[in-house]
Amino acid sequence: MPNSGKTLTKQLQTENARNVSGSCENGAFTDAQTVGRNLLPHLEETRGEGIEPADSLWTSFADGRVRLRIDNSCPQTPITVHQMFKESLEKYGSLNALASKKNGKWEKITFSEYYCLSRKAAKSFLKLGLERFHSVAILGFNSPEWFISAVGAIFAGGIVTGIYATNSPEACHYIAHDSKTDIMVVENQKQLDKIMQIWNRLPHLKAVVLYKDSIAERHPNLYMMEEFLELGDDISDSTLDDIINSQKPNQCCVLIYTSGTTGKPKGAMLSHDNITWTSAHCSRAGGMQPAEVQQESIVSYLPLSHIAAQIYDLWTGIKWGEQVYFAEPDALKGSLINTLKEVQPTSHMGVPRVWEKIMEKLKDASAQSGFMKKKMLSWAMSLSLEKNLHGSNSCGKPVPGCRVKLVDKDTEGNGEICFWGRTVFMGYLNMEDRTKESFDEEGWLHSGDLGKLDNDGFLYVTGRIKDLIITAGGENVPPIPIEDAVKKELPIVSNAMVIGDKKKFLSMFLTLKSVLDPDTSDPTDILTEQARDFCQRSGSKATKVSDIVATRDQATYRAIQEGIDRVNSTATNRVHCIQKWIVLPRDFSISGGELGPTMKLKRLAVLEKYRNEVDSFYKE
Repeated sequence: MPNSGKTLTKQLQTENARNVSGSCENGAFTDAQTVGRNLLPHLEETRGEGIEPADSLWTSFADGRVRLRIDNSCPQTPITVHQMFKESLEKYGSLNALASKKNGKWEKITFSEYYCLSRKAAKSFLKLGLERFHSVAILGFNSPEWFISAVGAIFAGGIVTGIYATNSPEACHYIAHDSKTDIMVVENQKQLDKIMQIWNRLPHLKAVVLYKDSIAERHPNLYMMEEFLELGDDISDSTLDDIINSQKPNQCCVLIYTSGTTGKPKGAMLSHDNITWTSAHCSRAGGMQPAEVQQESIVSYLPLSHIAAQIYDLWTGIKWGEQVYFAEPDALKGSLINTLKEVQPTSHMGVPRVWEKIMEKLKDASAQSGFMKKKMLSWAMSLSLEKNLHGSNSCGKPVPGCRVKLVDKDTEGNGEICFWGRTVFMGYLNMEDRTKESFDEEGWLHSGDLGKLDNDGFLYVTGRIKDLIITAGGENVPPIPIEDAVKKELPIVSNAMVIGDKKKFLSMFLTLKSVLDPDTSDPTDILTEQARDFCQRSGSKATKVSDIVATRDQATYRAIQEGIDRVNSTATNRVHCIQKWIVLPRDFSISGGELGPTMKLKRLAVLEKYRNEVDSFYKE
């Protein structure tokens, strides 16, 4: 980001009148006429047409309110995002909050500076015409500007909406149109180009802000971040404070769109209370400490358009005074390990696919190490394995204030997992029918996940209902346990996908572990060190995926079949056995269309892409 560090520093230098309590009054006075009519809706407690009554547990309207699920297990007073930030500001104002690397050097801003910049962003959003409960959409990689824009949007009475950086222009259009995006904040020219293609079809879009790169070609209502942060200087603190004080904990402030793996993306509405309560309580279940005990340091690298990263990096960071270091945009292409070595975070979160990749790197390193280093690495990994085996199938017990139950259980105790608590979202934006489908009459959220509870109350996730395979004989088969068992048994396998819906037997697609292209993160034809080691132990000299697939390498195929046989021997009945399988010529990827932005398997897309291979399994 050529000028980003200087931009934020420059903006902070103009705020010398601030104090630790967070007041950023700049001495400017303005009347309603100067601010403009766009601010009037922010200052009115009107209840628009179609608003759900406050005693409803769900809504599908952006300006709706919901009854919060407060009971004896979670009696804490609800607060807004601003109230949470102010509480933290009083405790952590002088501590470093955000760190980003500029020209090889870490530049940091404190919580007091973070708060002041968020207020400046809020004023500028208002100046550009952000309407109450309309969206500020952010399209780009994690950065201080992402955080500041998100917090500023909420302070201004809007709703922050993250968009995956990998989204196509049409996918961006769907989300921006559905959420009534008034202002779009984009990272670079690549993301700006997407928006320029669709701007004329977005009736609410009033401005675009670029926070990295320079503007190649000027366009009306297109601003660099430093320009944007100056726009609201004539809006007084009192005007912004009136808007902030009108916000309620049971109103929407965040939209999280599903990845659209099985259809159109759905905008999950999160209230202030969803954000602040989850940040305060669920994060402690993971052992996070408040900064007065120990300031945690974390690395932000997963997409902030996903709720896991947004809660962990952004909102929990504010609540507990964490220092957030931003990884480089190519983090998942290989640079993350360098950032982790340099920062040495006290806590780290990863989705399953990330941990799998880290494990592959460890095994590759082990395979190339000398005897003593290999023994030490194996010993360290065995200690971690011993500890984590006690918590396998990665869920634990519900945290205080959250309740879990299973419905429609089968003979083995598997049922749909349902939730109740202050973590439960408000509803899907503009999708009343889908919202109603998600909740039962008592207000329990039906997750669509399959799971079981043991005698001690530990929850185990066993699959997804929509992924459930129903064979031609009417047998229900959850595919994920079978797929996980195959990957565990065969370390050469990267992805495994069970097929068999409405079929007489189960078959499986397999992909092999291959080296990723460092520039695109796409799988190459070269086998990983771990995969090559598997081949050598099996009696094969293959070093490429094509060496195995093109010739149906006898030694490797025999070893794979033996692994499948071992998995089949543990099946509860013959219906759960894999009878046919095929190795695909290329590993699954986002660019290939088999994986979604969060690395989830897009089963329907895979079935469509490899329709001929599926048909070959079941030819009479």
